[in-house]
Amino acid sequence: MLLSKIEAIKTPDNILRVHSIETFGTHDGPGVRCVVFLQGCKLKCQYCHNPDTIAIEGGKAYSVDDLYEIIVKAKPYFGKNGGVTISGGEPLLQAKALIPFFKKLKADGIHTALDTNGRILNHFAMELLDELTDLVMLDIKHMTEEGYQEITGQKNKQTTFNLAEYREKSNKPMWLRYVLIPELTDKTELLESMGAYFKDYTSIERLELQPYHKLGVHKWKALGWDYPLESARENTDQELESAVAVLKPYFKQVSVN
Repeated sequence: MLLSKIEAIKTPDNILRVHSIETFGTHDGPGVRCVVFLQGCKLKCQYCHNPDTIAIEGGKAYSVDDLYEIIVKAKPYFGKNGGVTISGGEPLLQAKALIPFFKKLKADGIHTALDTNGRILNHFAMELLDELTDLVMLDIKHMTEEGYQEITGQKNKQTTFNLAEYREKSNKPMWLRYVLIPELTDKTELLESMGAYFKDYTSIERLELQPYHKLGVHKWKALGWDYPLESARENTDQELESAVAVLKPYFKQVSVN
Protein backbone atom coordinates (compact mmCIF):
# COMPACT_ATOMS: atom_id res chain seq x y z
CA MET A 1 0.00 0.00 0.00
CA LEU A 2 1.36 3.42 -0.97
CA LEU A 3 1.44 5.96 1.82
CA SER A 4 1.00 9.65 1.18
CA LYS A 5 4.13 11.78 1.10
CA ILE A 6 2.14 14.52 2.85
CA GLU A 7 3.00 14.26 6.52
CA ALA A 8 1.16 16.95 8.46
CA ILE A 9 0.66 20.61 9.12
CA LYS A 10 3.58 21.64 11.30
CA THR A 11 2.02 22.77 14.58
CA PRO A 12 2.66 21.85 18.22
CA ASP A 13 1.33 18.44 19.20
CA ASN A 14 -1.51 19.92 21.28
CA ILE A 15 -2.63 22.66 18.87
CA LEU A 16 -5.28 22.37 16.14
CA ARG A 17 -5.75 24.99 13.43
CA VAL A 18 -9.53 25.48 13.25
CA HIS A 19 -11.42 27.28 10.52
CA SER A 20 -14.84 27.22 12.20
CA ILE A 21 -17.11 25.26 14.52
CA GLU A 22 -20.75 24.31 13.94
CA THR A 23 -22.38 23.32 17.21
CA PHE A 24 -25.64 21.85 15.87
CA GLY A 25 -24.86 19.93 12.69
CA THR A 26 -27.31 17.41 11.27
CA HIS A 27 -25.71 16.55 7.90
CA ASP A 28 -22.25 15.35 8.91
CA GLY A 29 -22.74 11.97 10.50
CA PRO A 30 -25.39 10.31 12.69
CA GLY A 31 -27.55 12.36 15.04
CA VAL A 32 -26.88 15.89 16.20
CA ARG A 33 -23.19 16.72 15.99
CA CYS A 34 -20.63 19.35 16.76
CA VAL A 35 -18.72 19.79 13.50
CA VAL A 36 -15.18 21.16 13.67
CA PHE A 37 -13.81 22.38 10.34
CA LEU A 38 -10.02 22.31 10.36
CA GLN A 39 -7.84 24.58 8.26
CA GLY A 40 -5.76 23.32 5.37
CA CYS A 41 -6.21 21.04 2.36
CA LYS A 42 -3.89 19.82 -0.41
CA LEU A 43 -6.74 19.57 -2.93
CA LYS A 44 -8.55 22.42 -4.67
CA CYS A 45 -11.80 20.80 -5.72
CA GLN A 46 -13.71 22.67 -8.38
CA TYR A 47 -16.94 22.51 -6.39
CA CYS A 48 -15.46 23.26 -2.95
CA HIS A 49 -17.98 25.26 -0.91
CA ASN A 50 -15.41 26.14 1.75
CA PRO A 51 -12.44 27.36 -0.35
CA ASP A 52 -11.31 29.51 2.56
CA THR A 53 -10.30 26.29 4.35
CA ILE A 54 -7.80 25.33 1.63
CA ALA A 55 -4.86 27.52 2.65
CA ILE A 56 -2.54 25.79 5.10
CA GLU A 57 -1.91 29.08 6.83
CA GLY A 58 -4.75 30.69 8.71
CA GLY A 59 -7.49 29.46 10.96
CA LYS A 60 -7.55 29.95 14.71
CA ALA A 61 -5.24 28.01 17.01
CA TYR A 62 -7.03 25.96 19.67
CA SER A 63 -5.36 23.83 22.27
CA VAL A 64 -6.74 20.32 22.55
CA ASP A 65 -8.04 21.15 26.03
CA ASP A 66 -9.79 24.37 24.94
CA LEU A 67 -11.47 22.67 21.99
CA TYR A 68 -12.54 19.80 24.22
CA GLU A 69 -14.22 22.25 26.62
CA ILE A 70 -16.30 23.63 23.74
CA ILE A 71 -17.41 20.13 22.82
CA VAL A 72 -18.35 19.18 26.37
CA LYS A 73 -20.75 22.13 26.55
CA ALA A 74 -22.56 20.79 23.48
CA LYS A 75 -22.66 17.18 24.68
CA PRO A 76 -26.21 17.36 26.16
CA TYR A 77 -27.54 17.91 22.62
CA PHE A 78 -25.87 14.83 21.14
CA GLY A 79 -28.43 12.37 22.47
CA LYS A 80 -27.95 8.68 21.78
CA ASN A 81 -26.56 8.89 18.25
CA GLY A 82 -24.76 12.24 17.99
CA GLY A 83 -21.20 13.28 18.65
CA VAL A 84 -18.30 15.12 17.04
CA THR A 85 -17.33 15.23 13.37
CA ILE A 86 -13.96 16.60 12.28
CA SER A 87 -14.09 17.99 8.77
CA GLY A 88 -12.15 20.59 6.83
CA GLY A 89 -10.18 21.31 4.87
CA GLU A 90 -8.55 17.95 5.25
CA PRO A 91 -8.46 16.85 8.91
CA LEU A 92 -5.81 14.17 8.44
CA LEU A 93 -3.26 16.93 7.79
CA GLN A 94 -3.53 17.46 11.55
CA ALA A 95 -3.82 13.81 12.55
CA LYS A 96 -1.01 14.05 15.10
CA ALA A 97 -2.86 16.68 17.18
CA LEU A 98 -6.20 14.95 16.62
CA ILE A 99 -4.94 11.86 18.45
CA PRO A 100 -4.93 13.42 21.96
CA PHE A 101 -8.14 15.29 21.13
CA PHE A 102 -9.98 12.11 20.12
CA LYS A 103 -8.59 10.32 23.16
CA LYS A 104 -10.27 12.90 25.39
CA LEU A 105 -13.54 12.58 23.47
CA LYS A 106 -13.51 8.79 23.64
CA ALA A 107 -12.75 8.86 27.38
CA ASP A 108 -15.92 10.94 27.78
CA GLY A 109 -17.99 8.49 25.71
CA ILE A 110 -18.38 10.87 22.75
CA HIS A 111 -18.83 9.37 19.27
CA THR A 112 -16.11 10.47 16.83
CA ALA A 113 -16.37 10.83 13.06
CA LEU A 114 -13.82 11.93 10.49
CA ASP A 115 -14.78 13.47 7.13
CA THR A 116 -11.77 12.98 4.85
CA ASN A 117 -10.74 12.97 1.21
CA GLY A 118 -8.37 10.08 1.90
CA ARG A 119 -5.15 11.73 0.68
CA ILE A 120 -3.15 10.95 3.83
CA LEU A 121 -2.37 7.59 5.38
CA ASN A 122 0.73 8.09 7.50
CA HIS A 123 1.32 6.49 10.91
CA PHE A 124 -0.51 9.29 12.75
CA ALA A 125 -3.54 8.82 10.50
CA MET A 126 -3.39 5.06 11.03
CA GLU A 127 -3.37 5.43 14.80
CA LEU A 128 -6.31 7.82 14.61
CA LEU A 129 -8.27 5.48 12.34
CA ASP A 130 -7.37 2.25 14.13
CA GLU A 131 -8.07 3.23 17.72
CA LEU A 132 -10.06 6.44 17.96
CA THR A 133 -12.38 7.04 14.99
CA ASP A 134 -15.83 5.48 15.29
CA LEU A 135 -16.89 6.49 11.78
CA VAL A 136 -14.98 7.43 8.64
CA MET A 137 -16.84 9.47 6.03
CA LEU A 138 -14.77 9.15 2.86
CA ASP A 139 -15.20 11.55 -0.06
CA ILE A 140 -15.01 9.80 -3.41
CA LYS A 141 -14.11 12.50 -5.93
CA HIS A 142 -14.15 10.55 -9.19
CA MET A 143 -13.69 7.00 -10.44
CA THR A 144 -11.10 7.80 -13.12
CA GLU A 145 -7.64 9.32 -12.79
CA GLU A 146 -8.39 11.90 -15.47
CA GLY A 147 -11.61 12.95 -13.75
CA TYR A 148 -9.92 13.04 -10.36
CA GLN A 149 -7.21 15.37 -11.62
CA GLU A 150 -9.76 17.62 -13.32
CA ILE A 151 -11.83 17.98 -10.16
CA THR A 152 -9.10 18.17 -7.50
CA GLY A 153 -6.08 19.59 -9.31
CA GLN A 154 -3.95 16.73 -7.97
CA LYS A 155 -2.78 13.35 -9.25
CA ASN A 156 -3.25 9.83 -7.87
CA LYS A 157 -6.86 9.04 -7.08
CA GLN A 158 -5.61 5.74 -5.65
CA THR A 159 -4.77 7.44 -2.34
CA THR A 160 -8.48 7.60 -1.55
CA PHE A 161 -8.99 3.93 -2.39
CA ASN A 162 -5.96 2.98 -0.30
CA LEU A 163 -7.61 4.54 2.73
CA ALA A 164 -10.90 2.81 1.92
CA GLU A 165 -9.08 -0.52 1.74
CA TYR A 166 -7.32 0.18 5.03
CA ARG A 167 -10.61 0.99 6.75
CA GLU A 168 -12.28 -2.09 5.28
CA LYS A 169 -9.60 -4.34 6.76
CA SER A 170 -10.34 -2.90 10.22
CA ASN A 171 -14.01 -3.88 9.84
CA LYS A 172 -15.04 -0.54 11.35
CA PRO A 173 -17.89 1.65 10.02
CA MET A 174 -17.44 3.80 6.93
CA TRP A 175 -19.74 5.99 4.88
CA LEU A 176 -18.97 7.08 1.34
CA ARG A 177 -19.82 10.56 0.10
CA TYR A 178 -20.04 11.55 -3.55
CA VAL A 179 -20.86 14.94 -5.10
CA LEU A 180 -23.24 14.49 -8.00
CA ILE A 181 -22.45 17.09 -10.70
CA PRO A 182 -24.57 16.98 -13.87
CA GLU A 183 -22.57 15.92 -16.93
CA LEU A 184 -19.40 15.56 -14.84
CA THR A 185 -19.78 12.98 -12.05
CA ASP A 186 -23.36 11.75 -12.54
CA LYS A 187 -22.73 9.63 -15.62
CA THR A 188 -24.23 6.16 -15.31
CA GLU A 189 -20.95 4.44 -16.17
CA LEU A 190 -19.18 6.25 -13.31
CA LEU A 191 -21.89 5.31 -10.81
CA GLU A 192 -21.82 1.71 -11.99
CA SER A 193 -18.03 1.72 -11.66
CA MET A 194 -18.23 2.99 -8.09
CA GLY A 195 -20.83 0.40 -7.19
CA ALA A 196 -18.83 -2.43 -8.71
CA TYR A 197 -15.66 -1.33 -6.93
CA PHE A 198 -17.20 -1.18 -3.47
CA LYS A 199 -19.94 -3.84 -3.70
CA ASP A 200 -18.08 -6.37 -1.56
CA TYR A 201 -17.05 -3.94 1.19
CA THR A 202 -18.73 -4.95 4.44
CA SER A 203 -17.64 -1.85 6.39
CA ILE A 204 -19.67 0.58 4.23
CA GLU A 205 -22.93 1.40 6.00
CA ARG A 206 -24.21 3.90 3.46
CA LEU A 207 -23.45 6.02 0.43
CA GLU A 208 -24.44 9.68 0.69
CA LEU A 209 -25.02 11.51 -2.57
CA GLN A 210 -24.37 15.23 -2.29
CA PRO A 211 -26.38 17.27 -4.80
CA TYR A 212 -24.34 19.93 -6.56
CA HIS A 213 -24.92 23.51 -5.40
CA LYS A 214 -23.28 26.92 -5.78
CA LEU A 215 -23.52 28.10 -2.19
CA GLY A 216 -19.77 28.65 -1.99
CA VAL A 217 -19.34 30.72 -5.17
CA HIS A 218 -19.25 34.01 -3.26
CA LYS A 219 -16.33 32.69 -1.20
CA TRP A 220 -14.33 31.96 -4.35
CA LYS A 221 -14.97 35.50 -5.55
CA ALA A 222 -14.05 36.96 -2.16
CA LEU A 223 -10.69 35.17 -2.47
CA GLY A 224 -10.22 36.63 -5.95
CA TRP A 225 -10.46 33.19 -7.57
CA ASP A 226 -12.36 32.24 -10.71
CA TYR A 227 -15.05 29.67 -9.98
CA PRO A 228 -14.37 26.78 -12.42
CA LEU A 229 -17.92 25.39 -12.50
CA GLU A 230 -19.64 28.66 -13.30
CA SER A 231 -21.63 27.05 -16.12
CA ALA A 232 -22.64 23.93 -14.17
CA ARG A 233 -26.27 23.53 -13.20
CA GLU A 234 -27.93 21.94 -10.19
CA ASN A 235 -29.41 18.44 -10.30
CA THR A 236 -33.02 17.83 -11.20
CA ASP A 237 -35.12 15.63 -8.93
CA GLN A 238 -35.29 13.04 -11.70
CA GLU A 239 -31.48 12.94 -12.00
CA LEU A 240 -31.13 12.39 -8.26
CA GLU A 241 -33.71 9.62 -8.31
CA SER A 242 -31.99 7.97 -11.28
CA ALA A 243 -28.60 8.05 -9.52
CA VAL A 244 -30.09 6.46 -6.41
CA ALA A 245 -31.70 3.75 -8.54
CA VAL A 246 -28.38 2.92 -10.22
CA LEU A 247 -26.49 2.70 -6.91
CA LYS A 248 -29.03 0.97 -4.67
CA PRO A 249 -28.16 -2.59 -5.79
CA TYR A 250 -24.57 -2.10 -4.61
CA PHE A 251 -24.94 -0.52 -1.16
CA LYS A 252 -26.85 -1.21 2.05
CA GLN A 253 -28.25 2.31 1.98
CA VAL A 254 -28.13 5.15 -0.54
CA SER A 255 -29.34 8.58 0.54
CA VAL A 256 -29.37 12.13 -0.83
CA ASN A 257 -27.82 14.46 1.73
